[in-house]
Amino acid sequence: MIKTIDARGLSCPQPVILANKAIDEGTFPIEVFVDTVTARENVRRMSSNKGLQVVIEEVNEEFKLTLSK
Repeated sequence: MIKTIDARGLSCPQPVILANKAIDEGTFPIEVFVDTVTARENVRRMSSNKGLQVVIEEVNEEFKLTLSK
């Protein structure tokens, strides 16, 4: 089951906080939707630092990050 987080329209650090909470819950994969490069990079960096794989897709100037172990 995929956990989905829609963090579009939220400014940092809210996307990172939501993603971190989902990671702590331990259900993977996690899809995180963001709409800024800053949010994309912050979520990517935090996830990579936790040893997760991160796949980034850009769709219509928004980003979907798929986090998995």
